[in-house]
Amino acid sequence: MLAFLAHWFYGKPSKKLFVIGVTGTKGKTTTANLLADILNMAGHKTGVTSSVYFRFGDEKRINDTKQGMPGRLQLQKLLAEMVKKECTHAVIETTSEGMLQYRHNFIDYSVAIFTNLSPEHIERHGGFEKYRDTKVGLFEKIARKKSFGTVRDADGIGVYNLDDENVGHFLACPVRTRVGYTLKNKSDPPADGRNPKSETNSNIKIQNIKLTDVGSEFDIENIHFRVPLIGEFNVYNAVGAIAMARALGVSLEKCAEALKNPTPILGRFEIVQKEPFVVVVDYAHEPKSLEECYKTARLFTNTNDTNDVANNTNHESPKLVCLLGSQGGGRDKWKRPEMGKIAARYCDEIVLTNEDPYNESPIEIIRDVRRGADEGLKIKDQGLRIYEIIDRREAIKKAISLAKPGDVVILTGKGGEVWMCLEKGRKVPWDEKKIVEEVLRER
Repeated sequence: MLAFLAHWFYGKPSKKLFVIGVTGTKGKTTTANLLADILNMAGHKTGVTSSVYFRFGDEKRINDTKQGMPGRLQLQKLLAEMVKKECTHAVIETTSEGMLQYRHNFIDYSVAIFTNLSPEHIERHGGFEKYRDTKVGLFEKIARKKSFGTVRDADGIGVYNLDDENVGHFLACPVRTRVGYTLKNKSDPPADGRNPKSETNSNIKIQNIKLTDVGSEFDIENIHFRVPLIGEFNVYNAVGAIAMARALGVSLEKCAEALKNPTPILGRFEIVQKEPFVVVVDYAHEPKSLEECYKTARLFTNTNDTNDVANNTNHESPKLVCLLGSQGGGRDKWKRPEMGKIAARYCDEIVLTNEDPYNESPIEIIRDVRRGADEGLKIKDQGLRIYEIIDRREAIKKAISLAKPGDVVILTGKGGEVWMCLEKGRKVPWDEKKIVEEVLRER
């Protein structure tokens, strides 16, 4: 009801915009903002609602709600603000939690992007399948777009990461036009029983990928892309944005131009310092994103063998110093030991600390993560120093104190968030990058 009332109160704003939904487990924020960069350069003033920013063309402000997808009233208000500021397009980071709370209702989505899927919010949804199906709901909404009346030619487009093993569930929705993208030259997955005709209309294949500690390079149809974003996961984010922009009529040349200097995303593998040792702040807060983060951090070392990295061998110097914790409030308790196990596999020294405990004991959360780290050490049969420091600022000091020239310090879990959530709904301001910079000055 609130979504309906807000929709009417603010003058049905989504009806006056071309609305693009971005959903998946990882990469939503970066993909949404990269797409906005491309569309803005192509002459389409674009608004964005994402975990980090609210954008209105070139204007942006920090999202301080601690919600990837704002509440029903605020979301409609933001869309109305986009209309007032003469935006023609809107990109909405569409989360499973937001959809559970019907925040997507009465938003006239035209097209959607599926980035990837891995276990998250499992307890909240009651299982991985239900979590997945909630996200599939966005494509079901797109599939209901009709080909008559005020619907535009570009309506009813789905963009899909074909390298994700769950993509078939999203392709099963009878979206009018399906565009796939792949870094691994994959073809369409087997047809889903709900929709025997689930193949894509076209696929974008990425070639000649080069990953370095300053960015990424790749080719699409003889157009060369240089993107100052680090890691394979950011290639996926960029290509998802490119695939949608191209489906909307933007040339690959224009996409390449826009992505040479994209809008920086706070707390998404954000490099705070490169010398004498690297310090990175990242939002990774679930197992798969944490592993990708650690793999990417190794680009700053001379360890190039993937097997060596995974087994934590052949990289005595430089070393990877990792700071992590996990969310409280009953959120996905299953992932805590998994994240500890991953940290033990990739890191040389680990500092366990507070993140967002909500109403749970920070000590108990850390012990859950530690249990997985200890198990990982037994599997690896190799020593590793683990420190437990509840106070996150003090933990940051410890992690940085452990670093020597050439090392990499990576702090995960908070990223660009502006609050730390404590007991009884209490929140305290938090700026991870600023605190890191202060600690580095004091060193």
